[in-house]
Amino acid sequence: MLKILYAGSPDAAACTLNILLENQEKAGFEVAGVLTNPPSSQGRHKELIPTPVQALAESKGIPVFTPEHLDGTCREAIAPLGAEVLVCFAYGHIFGPKFLGLFSKGGMNLHPSLLPKYRGCTPVPAAILNRDKETAVTIQTLGLGMDEGNILAQKTVALNGKETAASLLEDSARAGAQLICDLLKTCAETGALPEGKPQTGEPSYTGIITKADGKIDWSQSAGAIEAKLRAYTPDPGIWTCEENGNTLKIVKAVVLDPQAAKSPVNVEQWSSEPAGKVLAFVKSDGIFIKTGDGILCVTELQRQGKKAMAYKDFMNGAGNFTGTVLK
Repeated sequence: MLKILYAGSPDAAACTLNILLENQEKAGFEVAGVLTNPPSSQGRHKELIPTPVQALAESKGIPVFTPEHLDGTCREAIAPLGAEVLVCFAYGHIFGPKFLGLFSKGGMNLHPSLLPKYRGCTPVPAAILNRDKETAVTIQTLGLGMDEGNILAQKTVALNGKETAASLLEDSARAGAQLICDLLKTCAETGALPEGKPQTGEPSYTGIITKADGKIDWSQSAGAIEAKLRAYTPDPGIWTCEENGNTLKIVKAVVLDPQAAKSPVNVEQWSSEPAGKVLAFVKSDGIFIKTGDGILCVTELQRQGKKAMAYKDFMNGAGNFTGTVLK
């Protein structure tokens, strides 16, 4: 039985791990241990909460390792597992040569992009933000460079313009898990992972997304703002400022299609209005906000210090909202 160490932390990585566990017996491998980030303090009482991967692994009785650093102490703890392959998805740390040397048959990494496009830590938001027509789920060999490994398997995914970062990441986690299972089955049968193919084409890179990145630029088109909303859902979200300086988060919105609106809409009447102006509250459709090109129809909002509200409930307590200009 081929033994593997699985490295990952967030919900998507837990989804992939769960599928591996469901298929490990018939594919001829065993998840011998899990490597994940240490528990983080959350809430008012700073309670230590384990990562979703840790919680899942412990519920299955799998040994869990949560080191702060991948140092000699960590290697000494993991070595007795006898894991032959390292499988990684969204672990968030770079593996050094000594750590990779623990695995006689090498390692593989699930990366949700059409490599070499969107190397780095945020490939899913990048594909949505750029309104790409397709992306991919790629399994690559683990090496010392960032996402530079050979491609072991790759599945192209068509994008329909409705995906959020959360939904696309979950879909990628499921598709990637199946590719990993197939590769591990081959490794168990042949005794080795395939060499894979070197990446071709010009690479591009993604970086960490912060709350500040979610600030809305109303001079952009409605399409660009709506794509940003989907790319940054659930985190960090997109936001703007009301005239009093308070933050207003846009939780749900679509680009207004006058032909599809439930109530008749004459967009020409607003052609000279400034970007960011709250044009109208239409009960059947939403709150209309002018952009640099087109109108954003907002259906859920969240004021600073308040809970998210559907647009009708929001307007019940914000009668003077129409006509204001958001910054």
